[in-house]
Amino acid sequence: MNVAFVLLTYAPDEPAGVERAVDSLADGLRAAGHDALIIAAGPAHPGDGPHVVRLDSVTLPRPLLFDDLPQLFEHSAPVRREVLDILGRFEADVVCWADAVVGLGFLNPAPPGARTALMVHFLRVDDHMRRALAHRPDVVLPVSPFMIDEAVRAGLDTTDWRALPNALPGGRAGHGTVPDAAERERLRRTGPVRIVTRADPSKGITELLDACPRDLGRPVQIVIAEAGFELWPGMQADMIEAARSRAAALPDVEVLPAIPWQEVQPFLAGAALTLVPSTSPETFGNVAAESLSAGTPVVGYGFGHLPVLVGGAGRLVDLDVVHGFGHLPALTGSTLRTNDFTAGAGRLWQAATDLLADPDAYRAAARQALRQVAPLSPEAVAAEFLRLTAGAPAPARAPGGE
Repeated sequence: MNVAFVLLTYAPDEPAGVERAVDSLADGLRAAGHDALIIAAGPAHPGDGPHVVRLDSVTLPRPLLFDDLPQLFEHSAPVRREVLDILGRFEADVVCWADAVVGLGFLNPAPPGARTALMVHFLRVDDHMRRALAHRPDVVLPVSPFMIDEAVRAGLDTTDWRALPNALPGGRAGHGTVPDAAERERLRRTGPVRIVTRADPSKGITELLDACPRDLGRPVQIVIAEAGFELWPGMQADMIEAARSRAAALPDVEVLPAIPWQEVQPFLAGAALTLVPSTSPETFGNVAAESLSAGTPVVGYGFGHLPVLVGGAGRLVDLDVVHGFGHLPALTGSTLRTNDFTAGAGRLWQAATDLLADPDAYRAAARQALRQVAPLSPEAVAAEFLRLTAGAPAPARAPGGE
């Protein structure tokens, strides 16, 4: 089977969920003996391998501003022709648009006879999404049942939607070094609290640092990376500077630079627990899944897909000021301010402290962690992808949690 993914923003080690999800799924397909190609915009990336094809007709600035996206497709005929030519030479059996816009789902340049799939990692209700759905892809693949629920609330027809979870990067649950019981107990007592995130206001880092207790008694280490896209010029640099400024005033807190994809799971394996402080609901939760795959409990907010993904492998708390998907001030123009989320961040710290102080609850969460993500190997998710794109009936429950 020849499967092509279209994601203009793809780059190896891109600190973003869609890019990493596509990469892991493509790995799973290749491990099962299929050929998987990723079509992305130029320019070429030093880490591009033989399975990445860069378009000449679309070149993205770095970082890309979301407001500039429509201008890239004022004249869509060249990109449509080039993608069709690539897919024809590849002899694609399945074409997967990784997004309605940067995955070119709104153009749907599929060759005759190829089955098509549209991924939905975050909900769009704009013209591009309407155009993508109007092309009637053979299946729409939201990243979680949560996304289907949100689409229903937004008034979309979800008849052909089937939840497909993200695959664990690097392989099965337990990939890399999972601490043994003695090391896990040492981490519970004295290990660091760790966070891995990209620089975006919805990730809740400044609020988390504003609420950080000074008497935590253990290191707090935050990896923050800049992605290839942002909401306004300088947004990511501003977010990193704000985090560093706050960290400098706190004992035992440090902001670390980005790390390669393959280092994330070992980094989280060495944590007492992982905090996921996103103030907008995670539609899946890649960092949480990677933490669980290393046996490290997760503490986050109890909305989005996290309750299903984390289950009993951590603690989830309420964030009262958010009442549904996408209620983020930077995106909605809401009058909410950053410090309106500080009370929620305080509850995160309290939940983390309580879990670390309870040996029995902590050990139970660590034991449950691997079970939570057991269905998320690249091979298992690839098999589900092939089943869904072949038009088979949906299972009673999509994989990805208890």
